[in-house]
Amino acid sequence: MVVLKNLHQELARFRVRVLAAGAFVLFCFGLLVARLVWLQIVQHDNLAERAESNRIAVVPIVPNRGLIKDRHGVVLASNYSAYTLEINPAKVIDMDATIEQLGQFIDIQPRDKRRFKRLLEEAKHTDSLPIRTKLTDEEVARFTAQRFRFPGVEIKARLFRSYPLGDIGSHLIGYIGRINQAEKKAMDDWEEEDLANYRGTEYIGKLGLEQAYERELHGITGFEQVETSAGGRAVRRLDHRPPTPGNTLNLSIDIKLQALVEQLFGERRGALVAIDPRNGEVLAFVSKPTFDPNLFVDGIDADSWRELNEDIDKPLLNRALRGTYPPGSTFKPLMAMAALTSGKRGPHVVIQDNLVYSFGGRSFGSPEADRPGPKDMRAAIVSSSNVYFYDLANLMGVDLIHQELSPFGLGSRTDIDLQGEVTGVLPSTEWKRRRFNQKWYAGETISLGIGQGYNNFTMLQLANAYATVASGGQRFKPRLVREIEDVARHEQRRIASDAREPLPLKAADVGVILNAMNGVTLEGTSRQVFMGATYQSGGKTGTAQAVGLRAGERYSAIKADERKRDHSLYVAFAPLEQPTVALAVIVENAGWGSAAAAPIARRVFDYLLTGTYPSEEDIAKTQLGQTFAPIGTPRRAADVPLPGQAASAPATPASAASAASAASTAAAASTPARGASR
Repeated sequence: MVVLKNLHQELARFRVRVLAAGAFVLFCFGLLVARLVWLQIVQHDNLAERAESNRIAVVPIVPNRGLIKDRHGVVLASNYSAYTLEINPAKVIDMDATIEQLGQFIDIQPRDKRRFKRLLEEAKHTDSLPIRTKLTDEEVARFTAQRFRFPGVEIKARLFRSYPLGDIGSHLIGYIGRINQAEKKAMDDWEEEDLANYRGTEYIGKLGLEQAYERELHGITGFEQVETSAGGRAVRRLDHRPPTPGNTLNLSIDIKLQALVEQLFGERRGALVAIDPRNGEVLAFVSKPTFDPNLFVDGIDADSWRELNEDIDKPLLNRALRGTYPPGSTFKPLMAMAALTSGKRGPHVVIQDNLVYSFGGRSFGSPEADRPGPKDMRAAIVSSSNVYFYDLANLMGVDLIHQELSPFGLGSRTDIDLQGEVTGVLPSTEWKRRRFNQKWYAGETISLGIGQGYNNFTMLQLANAYATVASGGQRFKPRLVREIEDVARHEQRRIASDAREPLPLKAADVGVILNAMNGVTLEGTSRQVFMGATYQSGGKTGTAQAVGLRAGERYSAIKADERKRDHSLYVAFAPLEQPTVALAVIVENAGWGSAAAAPIARRVFDYLLTGTYPSEEDIAKTQLGQTFAPIGTPRRAADVPLPGQAASAPATPASAASAASAASTAAAASTPARGASR
């Protein structure tokens, strides 16, 4: 059978199909062209930049951290370069298995694993984290031979902080540590320029001068632009800007004096601050016990942290800056100064001291060693009369005492160049109302006169107050850093202590106080300590209760408990004619001020004024509170090496250039209770 087709109709259909197919092909080509235009023209700059960034890596180069030196150039904080084994968590599939295999070639201790786990929890997922630091050359060679087995694991050269003198001056120097999450969050509020300068930085100052002068010590971060392969390996360096090392801090501290004082304390707790009253420079800033800041550089292990944190002696507490204590009888010369400046009592007014002062039906007593008799202001200070100052406090009242003594810096921050200073307490009626929502009772004023009651100050405040008295009213902000050295520009910037408006003290009034304090060293409670001294000084002993006594309880009932014994204090200045040093020292739970605190002050003055260093026998006896005047043959201070000097540093301190070069090469390749007196 023959089938007839409509050729015209078939041809029309064919044409429609061809047109449809052609339109579809043209549409597809149009999409390709449009995409090509989008990628090659519209997005060209963006994609070219991204492609270039995949080919080129910009690696930050962390600057060499600035040095810290004492006033004579002794290095207290430096840097060295060492190799670390690091893991990038984003590139490792099975972390536990990888660490286990690494242990076959590198010695990885359980503490290293615990620290790495803690860092892993705190850090961003893409951060490269150290599992072992300070690798030996042999360990580096072993790992390098097996590197192909460990993707995401590499060896880097990093800078480490070193504190060559160990625990000497640890509270004032401080330490650095890895930046934690709280610090990272705080850094988000920084200016963009400052934040950019910390790219690549993993460690930051945590305490002391390392924290207070972080920006000066950090330096300026450099960068290296390197061409990388598809596998991320560096091929060649394209551009380079070297980092600028941090500035050097030159301190006012004499580290040999600092070490001597710390040695004299022995195993006892306490603090000492010595200030030059002529300019506010701090000569010694001691808090005992101390700690080794090197423990924190590499991340302190849990056992060491627990030992420090749970130690009953609180070695991490900066007692000079944050420890507040009742001043005891060291407050009496300041009370006398307040009486003179306010006009409430003249120096020749005589008070009959019968060893008991009655007020409001209550009797306030005196120490057993006190002697009765008529006493003017000088005699009251020399003999440390409680009754004289009970009566003076009652005469003046709490608010006048506060008004006259607050300008000396008591009860307020001195604004020393350290963070974390506490205020202490110089009470007033307003203070008690604000603190306890209670009114002030007249009976509470009596004990203020002998430095008890609510009075609580730091040794820094007391030293600063007596520096003001010794200088005749000149006031300064105490400073630890006297000079900042820009190592890049070879310039030195002197940091002068900020002078405050001087107090309008009368020379005659100041003379009364200084003469009375000199009498303490000649005929008073510290005469045995300063026997044979070749210079004249002034001082005042103090004994302050660590705990209060219950009604009817005698001190002998609690003295068996060492931590309930009275604190030993001493404030002093020297030489008498033109004082160049004023200090305050406390030895916790050590008893009478003349027995423990004053002997330390004597040896500080001998060092600074005569250039002598106590004998080994004298140091050993002083540590036990068994000396007054120095014993044995003193040595020339210049001939005595620093005690506690580290035998050898972990590595040779790196120069700014060599440490930065090592880092860039690796980056391209990969408080006591208030309480008595005297």
